[in-house]
Amino acid sequence: MYNFVASFIKATKNKVYMTRNHSEALFEKAKTYFPGGVNSPVRAFRSVGGTPLFMKKGKGAFVWDEDDNKYIDFCCSWGPLILGHAPDEVVNAITETAQNGSSFGAPTALENDLASLILTHNPFIEKLRFVSSGTEAVMSAIRLARAYTGRHKVLKFEGCYHGHSDSLLVKAGSGLVTFGNTSSAGIPESFVNETIVVELNNKAALEEAFETFKNQIACIIIEPVPANNGLLIQSKEYLLFLREICTKHKTLLIFDEVISGFRLGFTGAAGYYQIKPDIITYGKIIGGGLPVGAYASSNEIMAQVSPDGPMYQAGTLSGNPVAMAAGIAQLKRCLQPGFYEMLTQKTHYFVTQISEQAKDSRIPFKILHLGSIFWIAFTEKEFISSASEINSNSMQKFRDFHRYLLDNGVYLGPSGYEVGFISAAHNNEQLEQSITVIVKGLLSLS
Repeated sequence: MYNFVASFIKATKNKVYMTRNHSEALFEKAKTYFPGGVNSPVRAFRSVGGTPLFMKKGKGAFVWDEDDNKYIDFCCSWGPLILGHAPDEVVNAITETAQNGSSFGAPTALENDLASLILTHNPFIEKLRFVSSGTEAVMSAIRLARAYTGRHKVLKFEGCYHGHSDSLLVKAGSGLVTFGNTSSAGIPESFVNETIVVELNNKAALEEAFETFKNQIACIIIEPVPANNGLLIQSKEYLLFLREICTKHKTLLIFDEVISGFRLGFTGAAGYYQIKPDIITYGKIIGGGLPVGAYASSNEIMAQVSPDGPMYQAGTLSGNPVAMAAGIAQLKRCLQPGFYEMLTQKTHYFVTQISEQAKDSRIPFKILHLGSIFWIAFTEKEFISSASEINSNSMQKFRDFHRYLLDNGVYLGPSGYEVGFISAAHNNEQLEQSITVIVKGLLSLS
């Protein structure tokens, strides 16, 4: 299917260690401006060591740092760049729209256009509200569930991340079913006490939770494809169980599709598994990588949202025209026939070749994937479906592996718990180059 690139192997063999003097200088300066020198914690490279890369530009499947080192990028801004960096149609839409103004704090026709594009092709939702981030979308969805049900408690799963709002920055306590423990300073205990945390893929824990907190649980929230703490693929049977138990107890089921939405397919995990949640949240993929998010549901549930209903939520930049225009351009491309099949085919080939060519590695590893999402895990397990199955000691191996990849021109997110993404911009040659580097990196680990 793909042509082997012999010239790249030769170049890789003779590769000179990349210098990062400009990134180092910028990081030292950044530490005087920002906590830890960054505006989002994982960017600090503390999981993998070394200096964070300060990126200068991206085009297609490539990014360049401030030292002009070039990398094939599988982070894709943590997923939303499904077309790759700076696709012409998105850049043109942004440029043309920004010339007429970037924000009005008033309705624009572009909001209607993007909403129509999404709703017309998604049978799982009837109405939506644009916001400015995935965190804001999830925070609003939780408030909506509480408003609709009149209940307060939220049930989430260990290993799923839903942004940094207070009630969701909670990790599991001890025991099968417990209130969570805060995973961040600054969160009042009263907030934490409204959040129940259970292990993924554990039906008994869910049943016990509903028995213990009878008629108190407003919603269950889950990443239907958990992809913030490894790729913890859940079975359709388990997701159907969630749907059934929520329906039985008049609890709303929220699919957090900030990552999986428009990534597995245009209808996300809901469409992939053919399961209808009560509320769905989306993230930056619907804005072509610009700051945007949305929450969506039925007409009945969305009638709770102000100004139609009593649940207040607002935002000056919600639905800003530049993000709307970028989203329209990107999602129109995603709707082209065969688009998602092409991404899945590329990803399947990519992970299959790596697994086959590196099968003699002395370090056990698996590459788990779904659609165009993949995760390299240093484990002997065939599948990992809960956070407790991840061996934290394996992160040292990822640290060494990540350093090797960077030195050889391949960029993954700087944490072994993060997933990678294939974009439409990754072509055959770039995938072959990356396969070669990744295989050599795996074989080099002792």
